[in-house]
Amino acid sequence: MSPSGDPNTPAGKGAVERSGSAAAANRGAGREELLTASADPIEAAEETTLRPRSLEEFVGQPRLKEHLEILLGAARQRHQAVDHLLFAGPPGLGKTSLAGIVASEMQVALRVTSGPALERAGDLAAILTNLDDGDVLFIDEIHRLPRAVEEVLYPAMEDFQLDIVIGKGPSARSLRLDLPRFTLVGATTRTGLITGPLRDRFGFVARLDYYDPADLVAIIDRAARILGVPLAREGAEEMARRARGTPRIANRLLKRVRDYAEVRADGTVTATVARDALVLFEVDERGLDKLDRAILAVLCRANGRPIGLTTLAVSVGEEPETVEDVYEPYLLKEGLIERTPRGRRATVAAYTHLGISAPPEGPEMPLFG
Repeated sequence: MSPSGDPNTPAGKGAVERSGSAAAANRGAGREELLTASADPIEAAEETTLRPRSLEEFVGQPRLKEHLEILLGAARQRHQAVDHLLFAGPPGLGKTSLAGIVASEMQVALRVTSGPALERAGDLAAILTNLDDGDVLFIDEIHRLPRAVEEVLYPAMEDFQLDIVIGKGPSARSLRLDLPRFTLVGATTRTGLITGPLRDRFGFVARLDYYDPADLVAIIDRAARILGVPLAREGAEEMARRARGTPRIANRLLKRVRDYAEVRADGTVTATVARDALVLFEVDERGLDKLDRAILAVLCRANGRPIGLTTLAVSVGEEPETVEDVYEPYLLKEGLIERTPRGRRATVAAYTHLGISAPPEGPEMPLFG
């Protein structure tokens, strides 16, 4: 997710535009339901008004906030740029917001792009050479940088220098340009795909965790004040319980419940209104949607036998990658499914949630037999 950045150069602007189109293409067959943690380009623009502008406004992630307060405070005292930062974690938890906060706290400009947008080394070089001293360069989905582009980053991050090759063939020569001391903030949802040399060049690496319901209530309450939505605390608690620990989903639920309240109620989001709205939108009390429950139903019908990922995906009409990357993490986190060497299997909690009697526990069948 990227905020509506303000790149001042044609190269930077082009990179941001390509970022949006690449992300949209990547999500072509993705979820359109309320509970996807990814934002489409329109929603990313709308989220700008809801983003916190300072660490004081940022809700949740207390240990990470404390670390950043120390890093930013020390950098301000030394009148230096902050060390390069890498934020990892599932989508929708605030990685982009933190990049904006770093720039705001340091009172410098924020330049925004993404890994898929930087197709050639020249794209990155154009952005780097237009940075000012202390600026923050935010690269979303940094694990998707092409290898040639990533290698340009190494001397830029470490020595603040940029190697450019002029000419071709025997007459080619290398030119090294000095860069301003900038801060690179990277965001990734797939930490394991980041190469070791790139990861080692970040001075601070942090992982964002899912949010507690109490933090989500505070986030929903803040968003309601910004959007001018009359909100009862019980209504906020109802939405927070179903937001899957993700602020982006919490804000999205608030907008849909607001619409329901304005059309079918008096405009105030109470617990009853929130509950009725979320039932209408097929979001149950544990934050599961229609496809989540379909996955559980398929696994429960197997009566304790594991089901392979491909078979499971065909059964619910989704791509295996979508089931594994989008749906499975939350179901695993909630303890509703488990992975075995032979496939996915529903837990007792899944049977209970669907109101189905769980099969008696028996010995696990051997992998080869």
